[in-house]
Amino acid sequence: MPAVVRIAGPGDIDALYEMAKLTGGGFTNLPADRDALAAKLGRSDAAIAEEEEAPGDHLYVLMMEDLETGRIAGTAQIMGQVGTSQPFYSYRLGAVTQHSAELGRTFRAEMLTLVTDLEGASEVGGLFLHPRYRAGGLGLLLARSRYLFIRRHRARFADRLLAELRGVIDEAGNAPFWDGLAGRFFGMTFREADGFNAVRGNQFIADLMPKHPIYQAMLTDAARAVIGVPHPTGRAAMRMLEDEGFASEGYVDIFDGGPTMTCATDRVRTVREAGESVIEAVGVEQGHRGILSTGRLADFRATLGEVSFTSGFAIDEAAAAALGVAVGDTVLHAAR
Repeated sequence: MPAVVRIAGPGDIDALYEMAKLTGGGFTNLPADRDALAAKLGRSDAAIAEEEEAPGDHLYVLMMEDLETGRIAGTAQIMGQVGTSQPFYSYRLGAVTQHSAELGRTFRAEMLTLVTDLEGASEVGGLFLHPRYRAGGLGLLLARSRYLFIRRHRARFADRLLAELRGVIDEAGNAPFWDGLAGRFFGMTFREADGFNAVRGNQFIADLMPKHPIYQAMLTDAARAVIGVPHPTGRAAMRMLEDEGFASEGYVDIFDGGPTMTCATDRVRTVREAGESVIEAVGVEQGHRGILSTGRLADFRATLGEVSFTSGFAIDEAAAAALGVAVGDTVLHAAR
C-alpha cells in the first residue's frame, strides 16, 4: 500500500480523535480528548511557523496517509525540548547498599527517586498505527520518518533524544505500578490521573508526590513486577528503538512504570546514516528498499520506495509520485 507521512493540519482532527479512541488508555501523547488534540494540532502549526532554528517547547505532529484511499493510517509526534514550560518527571532506578557488622550482612535496597534529569532533551512519541494498517512495514515508515524529520531540521532539536514506552495496563485500564505507588497518594485511579495529565500537564505531581526516594520493597508484588516493562503492544516499538540505538538508562514513567529509552541524537541510526542525493532517474529495475523524504517543515513528506545507485541515483515511480519529486530534485534517504 502506498503511503506518505506528512505534517498534520487542522483538517486531521477527526482522524486523530478516532485513533485516540482506539489506544485503550495510558497513551498520554494521544488523549481521547478532542480539545486536547486540537490544541496539539495548534501547537504543531505554531512550531512549523516558528522561524528560529533552535530547540524549544515545540510540538510537531505527523500523519501517515493511505494514498489509495486518503484515509489516515497512523500518527506520530516529535517534541522539540521537554521540561521547558513545566517539569518533566521520571523515576530513576537506583540502589542503596548498607552493611550491618552486628548481623554480618550487607543489604541492597532498590530505590525509585523522582527526578527531572531528562529535562532539555527532545522526545519522540505519540506513535500510533491504525489496526487495519499494521502490516507491510508501515510502522517502520512512521517511526523512522521522525528521525528523517529531525535530521532535516537538526538545529531545532537537542543533543539527546528520549522515548517513553507505555507500561503495563490491564484490560480494565488499571496500571499495577500506579495502584502500588502514586495512586496511594493521589486518591485517583490511573485512568483519572492519566487523563488529567494528558490534558492539563503533570504539575499536580510536583504538588502532591513525595519527594523522598521510594523503597521498591515497600511496593506491592504486582507493582514491582512491571517496573521498566513495556506494554505487550509496545514490544515491537521497543525493538525498533533498540535498532536505532536507544537504550534504557534506568528511567521509568511516573504513571505506569514503563521504560524511558534514550540516545544521543546524532547517534540515532537513521539520523546518522541518512544521506542526500540528487535524483538522476525515476524508475528502478533492481534496487533495495529504503525510506525517502523531501521538503522542510510544512512541505516535509516521507515514504517507502525502491532505490538504486547502479547508474546514478534512482528511485521508483511510486515513491517519486508520493513525494512529488522528479529528476534533479534532492531527497534524503536511508536504507530500510
